[in-house]
Amino acid sequence: MAKRNKLIGFALFSPFLIGFVVFYVAPFLLSVVYSFTKGVVEFTFVGFDNYTEVFESPAFQIAATNTFKFLLIGVPLIMVLSILLALVLHRAFRGVSWYRSIFLLPLVIPVASAVMAFQVFFAYSGVVNTWLQQIGLVPVNWLDSDMAFSLLVGLYIWKNVGYNIILLLAGLNGIPDELYEVSRLEGATRFQTLRYVTLPLLMPTMFFVVIISIINSFKSFREAFLLSGTLPHTSIYLLQHFMNNNFENLNYQRLSVAAFLTFLVIISLVCLYFFARKKFFEYEM
Repeated sequence: MAKRNKLIGFALFSPFLIGFVVFYVAPFLLSVVYSFTKGVVEFTFVGFDNYTEVFESPAFQIAATNTFKFLLIGVPLIMVLSILLALVLHRAFRGVSWYRSIFLLPLVIPVASAVMAFQVFFAYSGVVNTWLQQIGLVPVNWLDSDMAFSLLVGLYIWKNVGYNIILLLAGLNGIPDELYEVSRLEGATRFQTLRYVTLPLLMPTMFFVVIISIINSFKSFREAFLLSGTLPHTSIYLLQHFMNNNFENLNYQRLSVAAFLTFLVIISLVCLYFFARKKFFEYEM
């Protein structure tokens, strides 16, 4: 009976397994092969020549710089804002459920609709520039200047802060009330309770949210593409633009190199998360 149940379970699981191998594993392995070869049909091994070509490409250098600049600016900003909002929304006050719902709204709004709304406000003839002209200021070319980078960071924060708040609220709810009772009995101030009780016990959740925020920052290509297309302003030309343009030009080797490098970065961050969580952020209650 046990053997029969295992066979039934494997039969039910096999469609997913086959689909995963065919549509994910096999294409990934093929892209790794492409990154070390020339040609699509007849593979000619060229070693790291494709990687050297990509690293020396001005387009790749701009894309990589913008991507990591976006990561270094956007992730700290969204983390600080998410933690502050989670601490506020964790408190019981009148209308707190409404405020929580407001911050969760961006999660259910399609990306295309959100970008369209931003274009209505920040196009050169949009709402914001109309307001600026009404008060005597010079209109700003938000989407075709260095301001496009700030706009993309703002869109990233607006879209993802609600999800971060959910995770942080779950972490806050997991902290035992007894610890807060003890801190009050010991005469600790609110700041001391926050510093020595809340933040240390929230650290594993915070670290997980950092990893999620980093991964989401790599997904901001959707917003950048919908805002400005395949050739946006230089300040928001990201790695995904580089890969997308090489795909359109049928340069699978350069595309595969960039995709594999992005994969290595994300995997490294995930491994760092599990290592750091096991080494530094495990507590016994």
